[in-house]
Amino acid sequence: MFTLFRKEISVFFSTLTGYVVIIVFLVANSLFMWVFKGNLNVLDGGQANLDTLFIMAPWIFLFLVPAITMRIFAEEKKSGTLELLLTQPIPEMKIVLAKYLAALVLILFSLLPTMVYYFSLSRLGSPPGNLDNGGIAGSYLGLFFLAAVYASAGIFSSAVTDNQIISFILALLVSFFLYTGFDLLTTADLFGNLDTFLIRLGINEHYRSISRGVVDTRDLIYFFSVAGIFLLGTKIVLQSRKW
Repeated sequence: MFTLFRKEISVFFSTLTGYVVIIVFLVANSLFMWVFKGNLNVLDGGQANLDTLFIMAPWIFLFLVPAITMRIFAEEKKSGTLELLLTQPIPEMKIVLAKYLAALVLILFSLLPTMVYYFSLSRLGSPPGNLDNGGIAGSYLGLFFLAAVYASAGIFSSAVTDNQIISFILALLVSFFLYTGFDLLTTADLFGNLDTFLIRLGINEHYRSISRGVVDTRDLIYFFSVAGIFLLGTKIVLQSRKW
């Protein structure tokens, strides 16, 4: 499993994929925080906080994470190397986890450089260092879990097709629905008392909850459960090739 994990990491950083993801993530967030005029601009808002990062990052990850995961299984299926991999004495779940963990490492690498924003804003605060560190830590944790769910959906999407473009689009649609789809359903006012239940099925509710700086076990269970469902689904898809 570790060998496969290391191979996936190597593939990410031996090509432009890993570097492009990290650079695009940083540049996109920087533009909204420092360049584009409006309420999201830190300098225009007059408040030293990282709200812009945590508002925009889920939307940016919505495109970047499927771009990371779209090749993970689709490329191997198209090239015929997946059958060779599945004949190795490695359980399907370990294969899935190795590739999933590699995607999580790349996501983590894209988040780490944003600490530059934290230190910059810490110096801009009045007095310097006057930031809600608990809320920021919770927001980073929530953002990582959010991206982890995106990645699990992306890996599942990559397993069901050998076309990377289809994999990307499917992962994008599934992640978009998980993030905001349930909230949109409740705006139609069709489900009555079920609205609260539907909202809790979406990522956004749990992401906002953790972002308050309080780590609720219910939120952690939600993220682990959704990611687990997609990873289990990926394992079943791989096993079905042997049926």
